Amino acid sequence: MKHDVVQVQIKGILPAPSGCALFIGNDDKVFVIQVEQQMGSIIGNFLNNAPKERPLTHDLINRMFQGFGITVERVVITDLKNSTYFARIILQQQNELGRKILELDARPSDCLALAAAQNKKIYVAAALFAQVEDMTAYLEKMNESGPEAD
Repeated sequence: MKHDVVQVQIKGILPAPSGCALFIGNDDKVFVIQVEQQMGSIIGNFLNNAPKERPLTHDLINRMFQGFGITVERVVITDLKNSTYFARIILQQQNELGRKILELDARPSDCLALAAAQNKKIYVAAALFAQVEDMTAYLEKMNESGPEAD
């Protein structure tokens, strides 16, 4: 897996007219995934460990995972087709019966929210990372101008 993927992290979140721009990347390159405004807020809250008055859907899923001994092992953003990103979430359950790994297709925003909730690693397929447009300059400009980056 190490040669087929590139480790990344969420570098920033910026409100955009059509939702939120998630800046995903590493020291070499940053790219943007557009998500709904609410998903941007949810991911930002997880990254900042913000307290919530009531649990939201991703909090509930995370608590159910904890109850069944399930952890997010990693998230992989795998592909881009027709301007839509695709991702996989790899889950692990370990109990007295053994260890089980489950890989599921999921929206990148949901994968990123759950990875942020459990502070787990995020990867991008190397071929995809090579093809996405580098948005590092935009992230740097955003950080210099002062909008809150997570």
